Amino acid sequence: MPALAAIGRILFCVLFLVSGASKLYDIAGMMPMVESHIAIPDQFATYKTQIETMTGMPIAQVIVIATGIFEILCGVLIALNFGARVVAILLAVFVATTIYYFHNFWTMTDPDRTINMYQALKNLSLIGGLLMIAGYPRPEPPPETTSYHGV
Repeated sequence: MPALAAIGRILFCVLFLVSGASKLYDIAGMMPMVESHIAIPDQFATYKTQIETMTGMPIAQVIVIATGIFEILCGVLIALNFGARVVAILLAVFVATTIYYFHNFWTMTDPDRTINMYQALKNLSLIGGLLMIAGYPRPEPPPETTSYHGV
């Protein structure tokens, strides 16, 4: 069964790897979507300006790059089972955030409502899978064997 779990983890992560890579390949195309869905509150305007000055990029571009890298990194770490439980929780929070900001079907009318409802449900299923990864117990080490050679 451990082989099936490893294959399942790798296949599960393909979505995050492709999603992150597509963001990085089409940063300019993703920026308008970020700008239309995420508004930086006035309380954080100073920080936004500082980030834009420091990076030399608009905040939407910084967000697209950061989320692309985050998705790829998380996908690789879960696929390799390196810190998978912690990474799965972080990724679950990220996916829940995308439901709220990008697939808020409760504020839409059809056909956008239906399309985004299914995207939100897909993301909800991903959260379920991520919580299963987070809740999967760490494998126990094999029992130590005592060697009596040479005694």
